Amino acid sequence: MGARATTVWFQQLINGVSLGATYSLVALGYTLVFGTLGIINMAHGDIFMFGAFFGLVLVETGLLSAPAMLVAAAGGAAIMGLLLEYIALRPLRRRQAGHLTPLISTIGVGIFLRSLALQLFGPDSKSFPMALRGGSYRLGGAVVTQVDIVILTAGLLLMLGLWLLLSRTKLGKAMRATAENQATAALLGVNTEAIIAVTVMLAAALGGVAGALVGLSFAVSPTMGLPYGLKGLSIIVLGGMGNVPGAMLGGLILGFAEVITVQLLSSSWRDMAAFTLLFLLLVVKPDGLFGRAQQAGGRA
Repeated sequence: MGARATTVWFQQLINGVSLGATYSLVALGYTLVFGTLGIINMAHGDIFMFGAFFGLVLVETGLLSAPAMLVAAAGGAAIMGLLLEYIALRPLRRRQAGHLTPLISTIGVGIFLRSLALQLFGPDSKSFPMALRGGSYRLGGAVVTQVDIVILTAGLLLMLGLWLLLSRTKLGKAMRATAENQATAALLGVNTEAIIAVTVMLAAALGGVAGALVGLSFAVSPTMGLPYGLKGLSIIVLGGMGNVPGAMLGGLILGFAEVITVQLLSSSWRDMAAFTLLFLLLVVKPDGLFGRAQQAGGRA
């Protein structure tokens, strides 16, 4: 009995890391935009959904390579992010609109994308071909699928790559300077408009990859972005608004909370237990795990 219980919990550890890595990618897209612009991109969940469909459409053409599918999802979502920046965010920023106006604008874009997906793909859920899902392996009694390996590898590599980009490159320094104070960054020679566009594209690309990974694990539908978008918002609050390491850790915490709840109770309790944990953590630390009291101060 003890060996069996150990195997079960090891399986849940694998499931928690896999799910948490996906949540972290969704949350990173939110936190990059918030950290730079001080706004919540409410269309992010629907860009996440379109990333899944980009990957599915590519796969249905006959190209069954998971890495190519993820690249296509990232590229398609990045283009959508660029369009979002030029159509819904930049014009409002140039008119010095308040934070509420871009929020409403992105809500409208999200509704448009959801309706567009319903028209293009229909309301039914769709699955990736079984050939792309691959087989499974046994590891210490637990089952590890090839999809789990793809999710873990892609998620961890992207999170590591983003951390290296922000901390070790000139582009990352420019992004951090723009997030700290756009006016000062511009005076120091940073093309803040270009940096903002790159940031929004990068955030959308991360969401697109996350959408493709979720679609690979479960199914793809026009409404899939809403629950994951809400969880992404919860994670950035949990980790600290605009904080990249906080978004990474918050995603893993939420992922583990859900799989443990399913193991101890049932799948119908997973969302309630996860958001209860979020509430309790925020009661103890209202600014999030790595948050500061004034995250948006200094933006221009």
